[in-house]
Amino acid sequence: MGGVTVMMKTKLRSLAFKLARSSQSQSQPRVLSANTRPVLIKTVHSTPGTPEPRIRKFLEPRFHFARFCYHDRLFTPRSWGLRLLEVHNSQSSASSSTLTALLPALCLGLGLSPVLAEDASTEVTSAESIGLQKIDDGSVVSNIHTSKWRVFTDSGRDLFLQGKLEDAERLFMGALEEARQGFGERDPHVASACNNLAELYRVKKACDKAEPLYLEAVNILEESYGHEDIRVGAALHNLGQFYLVQKELDGARACYERALKIKRRVLGEGHADYAETMYHLGKVLHLQGKGNDAEALIKDSIRILEEGGQGESFLCMRRLQYLVQIYISSSNFTDALKIQRKILHTVEVSKGWESLETVIAAERLALILESEGGQGSLMEAKLLLQRCLDSRRKLLRDDNIQIAANMLHMARVELLLHSKTQGNISEATAIIDNAKHLLSNAIRIAQQALDKLIKQGAKSKPSQLSRTDAYSERTSLLILMQALNALSQLEVTKVELHEPVEKEMLHSEAEKALLDCISAFKQYGIQRSLSNFGDIKGEYLSCLKHLSALLTHSNSNGLKQTRRPSLQEVLDEIKRVEG
Repeated sequence: MGGVTVMMKTKLRSLAFKLARSSQSQSQPRVLSANTRPVLIKTVHSTPGTPEPRIRKFLEPRFHFARFCYHDRLFTPRSWGLRLLEVHNSQSSASSSTLTALLPALCLGLGLSPVLAEDASTEVTSAESIGLQKIDDGSVVSNIHTSKWRVFTDSGRDLFLQGKLEDAERLFMGALEEARQGFGERDPHVASACNNLAELYRVKKACDKAEPLYLEAVNILEESYGHEDIRVGAALHNLGQFYLVQKELDGARACYERALKIKRRVLGEGHADYAETMYHLGKVLHLQGKGNDAEALIKDSIRILEEGGQGESFLCMRRLQYLVQIYISSSNFTDALKIQRKILHTVEVSKGWESLETVIAAERLALILESEGGQGSLMEAKLLLQRCLDSRRKLLRDDNIQIAANMLHMARVELLLHSKTQGNISEATAIIDNAKHLLSNAIRIAQQALDKLIKQGAKSKPSQLSRTDAYSERTSLLILMQALNALSQLEVTKVELHEPVEKEMLHSEAEKALLDCISAFKQYGIQRSLSNFGDIKGEYLSCLKHLSALLTHSNSNGLKQTRRPSLQEVLDEIKRVEG
């Protein structure tokens, strides 16, 4: 029997190789890319007996699945397709290993909810069998295009995660073309490639290119699996996310509602993936002004996570934080404080105060207390912010921009506490002096951080900066302008505490801080293309309005006339910015 078994295996291998070569002869020339082929050949040669594990190191996707992984079964690949087997046989005398079918088509999943195109072939045979995966009509799906599709997809994903979007785009476009040639125009693998390329265009804000690809992915999956299939639901969720980012709220709502219906039918109302779409639909309704409906959906999505044992997860914390934002936007500080305290307690227990996540949660609680505005709330906010500053100094460098932001928040709380003091000049003076010390340090750190960032990117245009550096520049400029604006208000506040002879000098100090704020906007905001961001422009407008008020009520000549604009010039600039 043993001899018969060996003979049967040999015949099966022979038949498989003949089918494989027959399939390849009908495709384009069997040449891998110049960069890929040497790597694959070297990998195969360095592996005795079976090339499979070493090849997987280069080709197997390290899938970054978000929370949606829709498939009836997830196969473990035993082979990387016909072409790799031929390279091995033609270049090495080692015995052929047991290889099965090509990896099923799996969508890369760059967004929050990747679509998984289900295996379009017949079920994988056992480990003892040799054969090629075939699609339903019996044709062989393993060929040079499918191999290149996999290589392009995996390499593109790695480049995407590294932020090299231009290189990733070229590979994703190549993967789409190889999928169409290797699997057919309307195959689920093509939907997978469309989705990946669309996600990249979404990140690049190339909306006109992204939307048709999303729609094509949805259409192909609907043709392949029907309108109520879970993969269609996942693709609709992705499309809804795209519309949400574009603020096309009606389109986003339609996609999420349909996706939610599919997921409820297939997964049930207690499933975390059902809760994910419910949460995003809640965000859309909130933006549409339907606060009560939005709150109910987001609360339900949180409840599902908590009941499923994910109450301390990042996803749950993120949804709770969004719920806090909803309460703040409606001035419901009582519920906002309740939820934020819950968030802080959860992360403090799990991570402790040596974690920036805990520090950020505490700082958010302090800012809500600051908005609430009572004396007791302000004192609690002051203590929380001091604790945040102490932790940040242990975790970060002294010149980190987060420390400057922390100091800015502390100074603002001090100014609010000053407004609560009644007639105690010495206490009020101490509060003002402490706030000024904090603001001076915040200004110094923000200025240094901004100069350092711009020096590092001096040879790059603002559009060529990484997203992290661009965001850091914007944050540093915003904190610098806010601190200067706050310093101006502090100098005005000090007027009430001093004799009339000193008031003129203090007005000059307030005016100087505002002119420094305007100068920072022009030097950094305009030159570094940051002036059109809403928060930067809003702070600039606030600065101009404060300056116009000072110029209206002050006759200060303490500043050089060449630097000080006239009241009319300031009013004209306000009108221009508002327009």
